[in-house]
Amino acid sequence: MDRRSNQNTRSAGGHSTSRKPKKENNLCPVYKKCGGCQLLHMDYAAQLHYKKEQLRTLLKPYGKLEGMLGMEAPEHYRHKVHAAFGRDKRGNVISGVYKEGTHTLVSVEKCLLENEKADAIIQTIRGMLKSFKIKTYDEDTDYGLLRHVLVRVGYRTGQIMVVLVLRSPILPSKNNFVKALRKEHPEITTVVVNVNDKSTSMVLGEKEQVIYGPGYIEDELLGMKFKISPRSFYQVNPAQTELLYQKVIEYAELSGKERVLDAYCGTGTIGMIAAPKAGNVIGVELNQDAVRDAVAGARKNQVENIWFYQGDAGDFMVKMADAGEKVDVVLMDPPRTGSSEKFLAALVKLKPKRVVYVSCNPETLARDLKYLCGKGYRMKKGVGVDMFPFTKHVETVCLLSNIQNKK
Repeated sequence: MDRRSNQNTRSAGGHSTSRKPKKENNLCPVYKKCGGCQLLHMDYAAQLHYKKEQLRTLLKPYGKLEGMLGMEAPEHYRHKVHAAFGRDKRGNVISGVYKEGTHTLVSVEKCLLENEKADAIIQTIRGMLKSFKIKTYDEDTDYGLLRHVLVRVGYRTGQIMVVLVLRSPILPSKNNFVKALRKEHPEITTVVVNVNDKSTSMVLGEKEQVIYGPGYIEDELLGMKFKISPRSFYQVNPAQTELLYQKVIEYAELSGKERVLDAYCGTGTIGMIAAPKAGNVIGVELNQDAVRDAVAGARKNQVENIWFYQGDAGDFMVKMADAGEKVDVVLMDPPRTGSSEKFLAALVKLKPKRVVYVSCNPETLARDLKYLCGKGYRMKKGVGVDMFPFTKHVETVCLLSNIQNKK
């Protein structure tokens, strides 16, 4: 991979110190208004050290942290960019983000975190609204059309999707709108109208209409191809996602014979990447649409030793254990709330030899480790992966071993 060797030099506290501190005003004029970048006042080496120490302290009672894997080029890593549209006090059209914890729209011209091409497309759309007589939506009056714009950029493929989130399904002069937009940005491969006619904080609605291209883009991670629709879950930082998934596979210690269970499998990305190195893989996911995408993805990538099931992963593991079935490795990537005690109890009942826990919330990770380490498991090692530079968020990969069922 193009930057893998450089990224690995940042592990175990060996992060680069070549990046000099910059004044926050030079980096972002809305830093204090937006709230999205909690660590922008720190240079990147200091951010990595801060996150590593925070994580080390939380995990110390359970096991050793190997280090923190940072990025060589941490700017503009978000390949999924969302902008809300509205007007300022003077009536001028603005686009940007809601101030953290509020519904106050902060105008953002360019963002240090966001893909630059996506930002440029959003600026172009903002400038087109007047000539196409498209009004931005006002929540207070329930008047207007354009609510949000979502742009997704393929990390490897360069394919670009633009999603226009509207109050109603009618976009004036839609063909001319797409033509004008693609004249400025010919690399756009698909444009979708999403209809959100409800008073909700959710960005996307349920109804969609493809007005240009196939209605989705494709991207690649570690040699696997994935289809990305407007509502598909796909990591916003693909470069670090490859690094994260490599750590998951490394920690799983696969020899080609293991039976692997991918819990919370989503669209099956981790399971499909693990499959060539495993005997077979079972993916379990509650969301039926995600399961459908996972099955299609496995077929597209010609992965023949993986099976997907729709249902609750905890219930699935209990049924496996009751039936006397075994798995060697469980991969789990729960939401920010962590795993439920029901899920963890089911995991303990199934008794896999190894558990690879991927977490996006160190606090709930520590809580779940406390439970598992009291039920026959021990944390062998862990590593932090900086998926979200300049923010307080961090991903963690932990390997747990069943001390009562050693290899």
